[in-house]
Amino acid sequence: MKILGIETSCDETAVCLIEASGTGPADFAYQVLGNALYSQVAIHAPYGGVFPNLAKREHAKNLVPLTQQVLEQAGLLQPCEGQTFTNLLRSDLHNLLTREPELLEQLSVFLGQYGKPDIDAIAVTAGPGLEPALWVGVNFARALNLAWDIPIVAANHMEGHVMMSMVQEDHFEAFEFPVLSLLISGGHTELVLSREWMQYERIGQTRDDAVGEAFDKVARLLDLPYPGGPQISRLAREARAADLPSTIHFTPPMLHSGDFDFSFSGIKTEVRRLVESMKPLSNETKMDIACAFEDAVTQVLVAKTIKAADDYGARTVVVGGGVSANTYIRQRLAEALEEAGHIQLLVPPPDLATDNAIMIALPGYFHAIKKDFADAATLRANGNLRLV
Repeated sequence: MKILGIETSCDETAVCLIEASGTGPADFAYQVLGNALYSQVAIHAPYGGVFPNLAKREHAKNLVPLTQQVLEQAGLLQPCEGQTFTNLLRSDLHNLLTREPELLEQLSVFLGQYGKPDIDAIAVTAGPGLEPALWVGVNFARALNLAWDIPIVAANHMEGHVMMSMVQEDHFEAFEFPVLSLLISGGHTELVLSREWMQYERIGQTRDDAVGEAFDKVARLLDLPYPGGPQISRLAREARAADLPSTIHFTPPMLHSGDFDFSFSGIKTEVRRLVESMKPLSNETKMDIACAFEDAVTQVLVAKTIKAADDYGARTVVVGGGVSANTYIRQRLAEALEEAGHIQLLVPPPDLATDNAIMIALPGYFHAIKKDFADAATLRANGNLRLV
C-alpha cells in the first residue's frame, strides 16, 4: 500500500510517499519512495518563535512543489492523458481553497499537467499543532481527494512521533508491551502508556508550559537565537566539556509531586529572575545557566519516566517529539534505564526527531489498512487534538 504523507503542523512543510506492508509492528515493513521537507526556521528566527500566519503562508507556497518533487522521486509523476481537469473540479477546488489563492493557482496548474498517481491513501496531520498551519495541509489533502478520489486518513501528530521512534531502517524495532512513551516537544510533555498496539492511556502531562517551550523561552532570556533548544544544549555541553565550576542550581520542577505530571513555568520564572539580577551576562554565566537549566529539566523527565515505567511494568520506553533530539536527555535516560534493567529504550534518529512527513505516513498506513478514513467533506483541523 502506498501512502502519501503531508505534515504542516508548525514550521516544517513536509511531504513523503511510502510503500508499506504488514498488519502490525512485528511484520511491518516499509520503503520511502519519495521524501521532501522545507524548513521555515530561518524565516521565523527574527520573531524569536513561530509566527502562525507566516507559517500558514509558507505551507501554502511550498506544498505543491514538494508534492511534485516527491512524486518525481517515486517515478509516479505522469503527464495527463486527455481532459481530466474539468470545469466542475475547478469550481469545487476554488470553493475549497478560496482563502489560499496561491495554493489554488499552483494546484490548478499541477493538476492540469499531471494525472492521478498510483497512491492508495493520503495521510495528513489533522492535529495537534498551530491551527492556521494545520488547515493548509488539511485543505490540500481535501483538494487532492477531490481531484484524485483517494481516501484520507486524519493523522494524529503525536501518534506519528511514537511510531517514528520505533523505526529501525525499513521496519519497526522488536519491542515488548507495555510501552511507555515520553513525548517531549515545543507543544507537548506527556507520558503515555500503551498496553496494546495503537492503544493509548495518558498517565501524565504538563500543567502549563511544554518542555520545548521552556527551552525556547529560557534561550530568549539569554539572548540566544531561535530555535532556542539546540542553543541551550550547546552552551550546556560546552560548560560540561570545560568542566566549568557551577555556582547556579535550579530546583527540578515537581520532582516530588507524587504523580506523573510536569510543570515548567516555575523554572522559567526562576531563570528570568536570576538573569535580571545578574545582567549583563558573560558567556560563562550563560553557559552556567544553560547547564543548570538542562540538568534540572532532565532530572525531572528521567525520574518521572523511570518511576512510571516501574509502576506500570513497562518493558519498552519510547521517547518522541522534537526535544528527543537532545543528546543529554537521551544519555541520562539511557543510563537510568540501564541501571533499572530489562527496559528497552527506543528513540528516533536525530534527523527524524523533528517534524517530518514519514512520521505522518506511518500511522496513516495502519489506519488505512483498518479502513479508518476521514470524511473529506467534514474533515477539520484541530490544534488541540489529543492522542487520548
